[in-house]
Amino acid sequence: MDLVPSRPFREIDPWRSFGELSPLRREMDSIFRRFFGKSPFEKAVAEEWLPPMDISETEDSILIRAELPGLEVSDIDVSIQGDRLTIKGEKKREEEKKGEHFHCTERFCGSFQRSLRLPTTVRTDKVEAKFEKGILAITLPKTEEGKTKEIKIAVK
Repeated sequence: MDLVPSRPFREIDPWRSFGELSPLRREMDSIFRRFFGKSPFEKAVAEEWLPPMDISETEDSILIRAELPGLEVSDIDVSIQGDRLTIKGEKKREEEKKGEHFHCTERFCGSFQRSLRLPTTVRTDKVEAKFEKGILAITLPKTEEGKTKEIKIAVK
């Protein structure tokens, strides 16, 4: 499939492939937090995050929607180079208030970059990107060469 997003070389969560061990990991994190204040496994998860995306295709265009809650338009960069679309940005961590102690932190922050190879050529001069309510919507119109053409079969 051509619409497979590229991933960083290093997996974000080394425990992801061990689905049945996830409860064990959570328990180990809890034990580490009780004794040391932070689990050694949490750093690998919090270093980077990849916003979830939906990628679809119509006859005329490719549509991409990415969830980017808590970001502003100025925090996001979208670019196309050749057949690669790249979305990158940074979600900044809120400053901790004096006297505030967290019991749980699950919201991701930090920089991210998602790149994907487009399955067909697009009109880069007609690309539209809109950002509303934390959703980045990108419409990439296909070129005439990239659209599906029906070929009639001649009968002899």
